[in-house]
Amino acid sequence: MSMFRVFISQLAEIDTMSTSKKVITREEWEKKLNDVKIRKEDMNKLVMNFLVTEGYVEAAERFKMESGTEPDIDLATITDRMAVKKAVQCGNVEDAIEKVNDLNPEILDTNPQLFFHLQQQRLIELIRNGKVEEALEFAQEELAPRGEENQSFLEELERTVALLAFEDVSNCPVGELLDISQRLKTASEVNAAILTSQSHEKG
Repeated sequence: MSMFRVFISQLAEIDTMSTSKKVITREEWEKKLNDVKIRKEDMNKLVMNFLVTEGYVEAAERFKMESGTEPDIDLATITDRMAVKKAVQCGNVEDAIEKVNDLNPEILDTNPQLFFHLQQQRLIELIRNGKVEEALEFAQEELAPRGEENQSFLEELERTVALLAFEDVSNCPVGELLDISQRLKTASEVNAAILTSQSHEKG
């Protein structure tokens, strides 16, 4: 049987399962939950991963001592990573880029999408601060060449530059780029890239 036919038959099974949903009671649900056995070591790793990812240095150090769970990265690096994340969240993108390069210049060199998103965030901050001419110049010199190399970058650049066409960005169809959630999204992407880099260095 070809891979395509196997795939189609699996899709048909999934479709059949999704159309015949079985309603279970709360008691049945709790019984099923109680039947699931999770090893303490796995739960400890999950907790440690959360503490490291979210930047809770002191809690991670205490948890390491109490549970004996080793983190995947050196806990001393968390503070630097959190400083980068905070810089992006506050709109200090140039500072964040500098800090990332101080930590490991290869992170941005090997991740063009992340570098583009940081530069896009920098453009958004220029627009947010009303620096229209500087924003246009920055878009032309720094982002347009990257857009020529990558169609999705070009589309994101066009969306971002569209912010300049509206005096009242609340009426702008891409006004969400100015929301704090955009900063958080970029900060999260940077945080993940640094974490990945640090876990490779330790491994």
